This record gives sequence, C-alpha cells and structure tokens, in this order.
Amino acid sequence: MIIYGTALLAVCYLLGVYLGGLLGQILGVDANIGGVAIAMVLLIVGKEMLAKRGLLPKSTQFGVLYWAGMYIPIVVAMAAGQNVVAALSGGMVAAIVSVIALTATVFVVRWLNKMANDYDTFEWDDDSEVILD
Repeated sequence: MIIYGTALLAVCYLLGVYLGGLLGQILGVDANIGGVAIAMVLLIVGKEMLAKRGLLPKSTQFGVLYWAGMYIPIVVAMAAGQNVVAALSGGMVAAIVSVIALTATVFVVRWLNKMANDYDTFEWDDDSEVILD
C-alpha cells in the first residue's frame, strides 16, 4: 500500500479543521482555533511515520514537501482571512489561545525535528550526471 502526498494532505487538513473547530467549541469561541497548525503538525508526523514504515516512496516524500511548501502560504492565508474576524469578535480568549497555539506549534515542530534525526531522508542524488544545454 502506497500513500500519496495529496491524499495525506487532504486527510491532515480535514482532521485539522475538525479538531480546530472542536477546540473552538470547547473554549466557547465560534471559530476554528489552530486548525491549520494542527493539520500541518499532522502532515509532518504522518509523513515521518509512513516514511519510516516504508509506505512513502522517495518521490512521494518530495511531493509531500512540495505540498507542505504550498500549504503554508495558501491555506494559512485563507484560514487567517476567515479567522481574523472571528478572533477579533471572540475577545481576549481568542487572542490568548492563538498565542498559545502558535507557541505550542513552534515547540512541537522543533521537538519533532530533533526526534526524527534523519536528515538524510531528503538528500539529492549528487552522483547523477547533470546535463547542461
């Protein structure tokens, strides 16, 4: 069974949106709180777990990196535009939770990078011949 990058991204995004909305409901704010950050962390964790089990070929790993690069500016901008109005109307709780979510995301990503400790996963093949026209 091979998992493709777009499918992994879609599952992570849907879970992130759901969990962010659930977090908003729990905190009494009518907004998605941290859904995009949750989705990004799920994408990173999912990619690492699948790669270590051999279910994510090298080409798909590069595809996931591509989507992660596209995901950050596009989806974050879309979610930010939707959440700004809700966050401002949510009051101080939304501002505090946003800062906590951002801080937690930074620390979790740093921790995951240290835990993975396999930077050779994404090395380019330097031995291949480069043809310049």
